[in-house]
Amino acid sequence: YTSGRIVTESRGGNKGFSQAYGRFEARMKLPSGAGLWPAFWMLGTNIETVSWPACGEVDVMENLGQDPTTIYGHLHMPQTSTGNYGPGTSYMLPSGSFADDFHVFAVEWQMGELDLFVDGSKYDSITSSSAPGDATWEFDGHPFFIVLNLAVGSKDSWPGATDGATVFPAKVLVDYVRVYEKM
Repeated sequence: YTSGRIVTESRGGNKGFSQAYGRFEARMKLPSGAGLWPAFWMLGTNIETVSWPACGEVDVMENLGQDPTTIYGHLHMPQTSTGNYGPGTSYMLPSGSFADDFHVFAVEWQMGELDLFVDGSKYDSITSSSAPGDATWEFDGHPFFIVLNLAVGSKDSWPGATDGATVFPAKVLVDYVRVYEKM
């Protein structure tokens, strides 16, 4: 299978797009089916110099296609004891699935805090003060670029393998991506 992604990272003369702080949102319709892993996420622009997870990662939305009613939001940062600390949570639609219609996924990012939203409802708030003492908060002071992708199949638990019921071609439909600066 071929997976696809759109990345706003600056590369090879491409200026790209990145920003620190503000509201990042995308209106998307997700596919359903075992082995499909659509996501809207962000990485620190310093990834080439400090590597992952020291650059920081913001998973605004991840979905496992075999469960089209639930999305996940997480942060990833270095932690001495485990190598990667990833606080976050999940959000389950009250009715229907993320494959039925478009939904707006967003993060509002300010110094020391990231708030995650679905369709205007905040479902998680992660703060620098909630990180354990041996974790390094990597979300202040440097810009992040955006990644939109659909990964297909994995031997790992995320997303797992496709099965005979998974319909191809599978598509993530993106109506828009918007980024706002906090004034």
